[in-house]
Amino acid sequence: MQVRHWDRLGNGGLDFTELGFGAAPLGNLYRAISEAEAQSVLTRAWDGGVRYFDTAPLYGLGLSETRLNHFLRDKPRDSYVISSKIGRLLRVCKPDQRDGFGKWFDVPARNEVYDYSYDGVMRSLEASLERLGLDRIDILYAHDLDLFNHKTATALTARLHDFMAGGYRALLDLRDQGTIKAFGAGINEWQPCQWLLERGDFDLFLLAGRYTLLEQEALESFLPMAEQRGAGIIIGGPYNSGILATGPKPGAFYNYDPAPEAILTRTAALQTICARHGTRLVDAAFQFPLRHPAVVSVIPGGQGVAEIDSNLAAAKARIPPALWADLQAQGLLHRKAPL
Repeated sequence: MQVRHWDRLGNGGLDFTELGFGAAPLGNLYRAISEAEAQSVLTRAWDGGVRYFDTAPLYGLGLSETRLNHFLRDKPRDSYVISSKIGRLLRVCKPDQRDGFGKWFDVPARNEVYDYSYDGVMRSLEASLERLGLDRIDILYAHDLDLFNHKTATALTARLHDFMAGGYRALLDLRDQGTIKAFGAGINEWQPCQWLLERGDFDLFLLAGRYTLLEQEALESFLPMAEQRGAGIIIGGPYNSGILATGPKPGAFYNYDPAPEAILTRTAALQTICARHGTRLVDAAFQFPLRHPAVVSVIPGGQGVAEIDSNLAAAKARIPPALWADLQAQGLLHRKAPL
């Protein structure tokens, strides 16, 4: 497995495997999997060389972190990198009153409470360390500071300012004290990432679904700024919720909804050119973000061993350089995309 070293601060940095493990599916996302299945998925990823794991309190309302606890317990702590997130605290509630029905299955009875304050960060970190069974987390991301979650520009702006006034200062203190190696934000949109980068000393951004074969608008301003400032980028959702892995088949998903006709058509064009160059669409989708010099890891999800095997194959795939040139010539890649 290829490794990318990141050291913006000169503190020794972190080694990211190009293929990381996005642990949301371990939280029984959209369907329940057994503890044995979850551990088999993690074992397959580890045996394939994956050493970067990303989780969050939200994922399975704590279940994802707990399952990583079971798996990582006997692994040398310096042999892997782990990130979690802040911004939500979990409160015990009655089973019929929990959050996430229809999204998380067979999970603890908890309610999510947004809290981007200084104290909220400290409490969130303490709870995550307890669930993970660890004494340190390498990276903390401020989670979901985006329109997708906060619904209106006014609400998002208020959350961003709350975070900068409180949670951001907590993350700075934790980094300065050496409690964490780095911090950043895990967000579904590039615009709030840029807003934060313009106002703070951020190390890393986990950008979900916004720099893929289907979307490259972040090349206009955010990604060049991140590269200039040495901020690393982790790409989540490289398959845009599935369509870049499954292809444009009926019922294919794009951004958690059935793909619209325009996306199906564009994906079909991508798939045709990939086939012309003897390349799986999913391999090209995984490898494309890694062409950007700011990107340190790509973290697709995986709820079964077959999906992990596909991700491992994509990480090892050799892509003909002519494929990228062909996609760009056909207008399917941004003119500024590093190839």
